[in-house]
Amino acid sequence: MGRAFEFRKARKFKRWAGMAKAFTKVGREIAIAVKEGGPSPESNSKLRMAMQNAKNVNMPKDRVLAAIKRASDKDTSNYEEISYEGYAPHGVAIFVDCATDNPTRTVANVRHYFSKHGGSLGTSGSLSFIFNRKGLFKLNAEGLDAEELELELIDFGLEELKQDTDADENPELHLYCEFTDFGTLQAALEERKIEPKAAELVRLPLTTVELDEEQAEVVMKIIDKMEDDDDVLNVWTNLS
Repeated sequence: MGRAFEFRKARKFKRWAGMAKAFTKVGREIAIAVKEGGPSPESNSKLRMAMQNAKNVNMPKDRVLAAIKRASDKDTSNYEEISYEGYAPHGVAIFVDCATDNPTRTVANVRHYFSKHGGSLGTSGSLSFIFNRKGLFKLNAEGLDAEELELELIDFGLEELKQDTDADENPELHLYCEFTDFGTLQAALEERKIEPKAAELVRLPLTTVELDEEQAEVVMKIIDKMEDDDDVLNVWTNLS
């Protein structure tokens, strides 16, 4: 069938693999949200956020509902959120957010990724002076007045509004708030019938490290390994 067919097939398999990983991670977000606030999205803002993120990765509605149903069973809602902190080579800080039903397995894996590539796992809180935790909402900018929206939302925790683009160069608005104001800002957007394209808690570096291409490749090997781990939700770094 030729090289063109093999290339298309390889790209399709890669896309499917990426979707499977995304579905696994969103499923864990749903499980944690249900465990903390119950299975009703009307009264559980964290679940609404997870469902929105499921929509953003094109997770079918029946799979979302199935994930909520499974998480409602006490025997299957035993995921917990754990974060790990450490350093990659060349002084690059890495913060790893996980959702796991087996912390012993997860910490062993994370420690292995660090040590195998010349890094080291640190103690909890060791990177608190490097990363600032914020809430982030990404909105489709079409039909929205950025200046007017900014004025409306300041009283609901909005700290900063940035104009950006998505991967397809479509205009977006990025709304940042303190992570403690996440629910308040989310409710304000819902009141205005504004549905975010994505909503998440992020860790923004206060200082960054610049590396040359060869050094950066070493650090990216650690990040890639961690992002491939099903227990890992997000990997944050201060690599410039």
